Order: sequence, then C-alpha cells, then structure tokens
Amino acid sequence: MDESAGAVEPARDRPGRPDRTLLVIAAVIAALVVVALIVVFTRGAPVTRDASTPEGVVQRYAAAVIAGDEDEALTYLVPEAADCRPYDPGIVGQMRVTLSSTVERENSADVGVLITQSYENGPFGGSGFEESGTFELERTPDGWRIENAPWPLTICDPGTWQ
Repeated sequence: MDESAGAVEPARDRPGRPDRTLLVIAAVIAALVVVALIVVFTRGAPVTRDASTPEGVVQRYAAAVIAGDEDEALTYLVPEAADCRPYDPGIVGQMRVTLSSTVERENSADVGVLITQSYENGPFGGSGFEESGTFELERTPDGWRIENAPWPLTICDPGTWQ
C-alpha cells in the first residue's frame, strides 16, 4: 500500500498558491510607497516670511531674481544700489536659496544663506555647486532694504552704483 496517497502536500509546495512571506514583503513595500507618495505630495511650498523682516526681504528678492523679474528685485535694494546698470546673474533657473542665519541689529542686518545651483543631470548625477553667502541689509524709512547681495544673486554691477 502506498502511504503517500493520503498525505497532504505542504502549502509552500502547492503550485499557484503564494507564499505568506512574499505577501507580507509585498504589503510592506506597498505601504512604504504610499507613505513616500504622501510625503512628496503634501510637502508644501516654503514658508513665506514676513515682508517686514530681513528674512522676508531676502526671500522676496531671491524669488524675484530667480524668476527673472529685475524690476521687482530692484524694489528690495537700497536706493543707491537700485540706481545701477543691470548685471546678468547668469543661470538661476535651477537655484535654491536656503536661510541659514540672521543677525539683526538696530539699523542693519546680515542674513546668511546657502545657495545651491544645479545644472543638467547625467547618468552619475548632476553637476553644480553650493556656497554660503550673506545679504547685508539696512533699515530705511521704507523698511529693510538690501545693501549687498551674494554674487550669484547680484543683479546690479557694483561698479555702477551712484
């Protein structure tokens, strides 16, 4: 008599039936993908700083320069700096400016930033650079205005200030 005739095959050896371990791994991967998508799509825009603060002025100026709106950017400069010959800041489309520090005094302020410039992407990553810079601001009757900007965000030729 064949004793194996009444035996039941283990579940893992049955064709067409998935292994529980694979199901658990697939479920964990699916959950991680969903969490990653939620994080990416709910990560809103940067916080807009108050326009009456040195940080807010720098944020608006940098946004105007990156957008190519020289006229808007000039409104954030001290009058002496705004009366200048335009200076092409170069490629700013892939630029990111991150606030790193602020030192505010009674009539002046320094706002430190990290400027990240990236160029084309390649098979081994993109090229670009990061550098620290400092905006020097002055308190004027119209509020905080930029006296000096880091070179990647300079829109006026400093030699032409009146």
